[in-house]
Amino acid sequence: MEAKKNIITYSKLKEYEDELENLKVTRRKEVAQKIKEARELGDLSENAEYDAAKDEQAEIEKRIEELEKMLKNVEVVDEDAVDTEKVNIGCEVSLKDLEDDSKVIYSIVGSNEADSLKGLISNESPLGKALIGRKKGETVTIETEMGEFSYKILSIGRKSAK
Repeated sequence: MEAKKNIITYSKLKEYEDELENLKVTRRKEVAQKIKEARELGDLSENAEYDAAKDEQAEIEKRIEELEKMLKNVEVVDEDAVDTEKVNIGCEVSLKDLEDDSKVIYSIVGSNEADSLKGLISNESPLGKALIGRKKGETVTIETEMGEFSYKILSIGRKSAK
């Protein structure tokens, strides 16, 4: 079975690569120095600084492993080349809530970038799935645990920098 592609934008790719570089180059050295200093304090069995540094080292190594695994199976969406005729990953979609006439704007992103508080919804979310492939003027309806919601697509554009 082929692993699921991690769909991200170029800006998120850069963010992940920078984080990985920082963890490998800077943070590893900092923690190694903390471990060295803690060892010099003597008895390791009762050394809280040593335990804390080893825990921090484990967290860093875990995050490095997560990032490397994710980046090996990444598909990057070029937001500048996104087709704005239909909703797709990398699009910014303006919607009208047909229940209360309010307007909302969402950017459709891969699941690794989703953050509903920032208006970034995953292509795998119920609303994201309903929007993908739809055109301006169409109405989408989604069913959630909280009920049914309907939105009209007012506009589709390229995802703006946030």
